[in-house]
Amino acid sequence: MNSTIVQTPMTTKRLLSLKVNENISTGGGGEFDWSEAAQKAIESAFFWGYLLSQVPGGLLAERIGGKHTLSVGILISTVGTLLTPLAAREGDVLGLIEVRIIMGIGQGLVYPSLNVILANWAPTEERGRLGAIVFSGANLGSVVALGLSGIILSWCDGAWPGLFYVYGLMGLLWLAVWCRVGHNSPTDDPTLSDRERLHLIKYHEEAKLQAMTVIPWGSILTCIPLWGLIVSQIGHDWGLFVMNTDLPRYMKNVMHFTIAQNGLLSAIPHLLMWLTAIASGWWVDSILIRKVHSVSATRKLFTTVSSLGPALGIIGAAYAGCNRFVVISLIAIGMSFMGCFYPSLKVNPLDLSPNYAGTLMALVNGIGAVSGVFIPYINGLFVTHNTLNQWQVVFLLSAFILIVTNVFYLITGSAEIQPWNDPKYTEKMEEIRYDKYKNSVNGLPPTGFLNPMSAS
Repeated sequence: MNSTIVQTPMTTKRLLSLKVNENISTGGGGEFDWSEAAQKAIESAFFWGYLLSQVPGGLLAERIGGKHTLSVGILISTVGTLLTPLAAREGDVLGLIEVRIIMGIGQGLVYPSLNVILANWAPTEERGRLGAIVFSGANLGSVVALGLSGIILSWCDGAWPGLFYVYGLMGLLWLAVWCRVGHNSPTDDPTLSDRERLHLIKYHEEAKLQAMTVIPWGSILTCIPLWGLIVSQIGHDWGLFVMNTDLPRYMKNVMHFTIAQNGLLSAIPHLLMWLTAIASGWWVDSILIRKVHSVSATRKLFTTVSSLGPALGIIGAAYAGCNRFVVISLIAIGMSFMGCFYPSLKVNPLDLSPNYAGTLMALVNGIGAVSGVFIPYINGLFVTHNTLNQWQVVFLLSAFILIVTNVFYLITGSAEIQPWNDPKYTEKMEEIRYDKYKNSVNGLPPTGFLNPMSAS
């Protein structure tokens, strides 16, 4: 499968968070003198663009293919990465915010595109490990950015623009390779054997994967399992964004780690998440192949692990005081369990509707990313003087949100293919709605409305 991606441009979001929080840009002897409010605006700007492009990205990927939409998204965010130093120096806060919004727009195309590609390439019994390999690329990118960048920044004073140029060039290199070897579907890939192609084509037929002309928005937006996914995604994104944006600040201001130490230690949870994602992906598929549990039960089990593990780790760290080793160990071990959400929650939209995989991922990922917009401001209300007690509130709030959103998912979630995935069902529902409207205008009772599946 040629859709595996290490999301290099995504690493610049973590890199900028590290830079903003390590006195390179905060007026602590660094190049820029930005207020706390300006820093929060810069951090949240990415997510405004990210929200804007999610649904258009999903619709575009379903129309023209995930490969091309993904290529456009990576190109936009890579150009934004290369322009970041210039925007910061020439445009100051406003210029950097504008570039961050553009980068968010590019990255907003990525996950819906990947979901469309996976819908074409990943049968149910292979979805866990393939989804984990693809989606956890962001964590591997974070390991590189946080670990390597911290060391370089400590060794080369004032060399921070070079980091963005290096990661931008890496993004362009990856894009060139992707355009050469990536394919929308198995039918487009000349390197597949006939056996592999027939196996995947059979999956297409069973899942009723077709080019769609009408999107059943009413059925999608009233789908209870989808809203269970969205709520759970909000919880997971909250915990993940706190780790990405607030953990470096906590390590600097409360734990008093140096820049190099901060970068390396911030990378540890991402590394463990990546390892857990790969391992749990194989485990999930093994369970499904041996039919130990149903798909729904398996997705809920691993999603729960990915919620409770980080929540317990965060709670423990909140009460560990200033013991550096204990705090870092609890956070790292706890967050490692979040890797289990890649072969469970992250691929769940594919279970609900392979035909609308891009649209569903756009809704789940887009609404979930609202957390990233508000976290800097909400946590800023609690952390005013960087005291341990104030950070305890931030950690406990994150744990509470993780647990509550997971309970909602356990009640409402499902991995069953929804009836509106079938284009015949969608067409019939449109006919029924038109029939109901026509008869109501003519004063006649609606026909067939009580049993929409009867005429198929």
